[in-house]
Amino acid sequence: MQSTAQGFKLIKKIKDDRFDEEKLHQYELLIQLGIRDLQLAIVDTQDSRLLFFEDYVLGDLSSHQELFDLFKVLFDSHPVLQAGFWKEVRVSIKNTKFAQVPGALFLEEAALEYLQFNAQVDSAREEVLTCRNLQIDAVTVFAVQKDLYDWFKKLYANTTLRVVHQSAALIEGVLNFANGKEKTPLYVYVDRFKLHIVVVQKGKLLYYNQFLIKQFSDYVKYIMLVMKGLSFDQNTSEVVLWGYIGKNSPHYQEFVKYIRNVSFGERPAYLKFGYLFDEVQEHHFFDLYSTHLLRKE
Repeated sequence: MQSTAQGFKLIKKIKDDRFDEEKLHQYELLIQLGIRDLQLAIVDTQDSRLLFFEDYVLGDLSSHQELFDLFKVLFDSHPVLQAGFWKEVRVSIKNTKFAQVPGALFLEEAALEYLQFNAQVDSAREEVLTCRNLQIDAVTVFAVQKDLYDWFKKLYANTTLRVVHQSAALIEGVLNFANGKEKTPLYVYVDRFKLHIVVVQKGKLLYYNQFLIKQFSDYVKYIMLVMKGLSFDQNTSEVVLWGYIGKNSPHYQEFVKYIRNVSFGERPAYLKFGYLFDEVQEHHFFDLYSTHLLRKE
């Protein structure tokens, strides 16, 4: 499973002793797909315990077809991903083809038009999907390749399948984390090759955007840009940080030179983690965990 010759590499795997392949019918499978990485988690819905986790990095591929073929190879060789009788499967898509629409203004028949404000959509090859953030009554409209979507529908035809978007998961996760808190920090998720920034206040979404990162200085540049636009003070305003940045890394040390009041986000309280997960830093994989919160409307 760690073969780089196949185009993917397993970076981290954790399997709780309580995981039981005979109980897949009570488990929720979370899958998050990007163009350069893939994560999966399995949650026991009986007690909201995370039982299984894997993180993969993918090779630098030149086309969607190569990426799709790689997904099929990975799934074919995996011991549980081919199983069909999960309680529920949620697939989170990481891409830039999305738009957030207030629920009061959303019309299902206009979904494509909303998305076309932000992205070019190939209707012959891409499916336009939606998912709701129930806490703020907003709808995320996004595109996914039709062949990939049809493959998942066939693979998980015998269970409940929901395809959602990473941005909706992050927003829902931050809303949950911020619930009951008085202050209004800048919530930052450092992704592989991307930066996500979320601001919520008193249960309402004030800001969300994602930025493509080409070099480390881009992180600071975009955060400073958003802070200035929202009238945040770089020396006193709080920044809560999740994602792929180590607490002792040179990048973090450079980061805090420019943005002073930084703390790391915690694991979500709505999931339980066994002792084996102590080897995973608490501020990692917040987007994957947050997929668990996206309930059907």
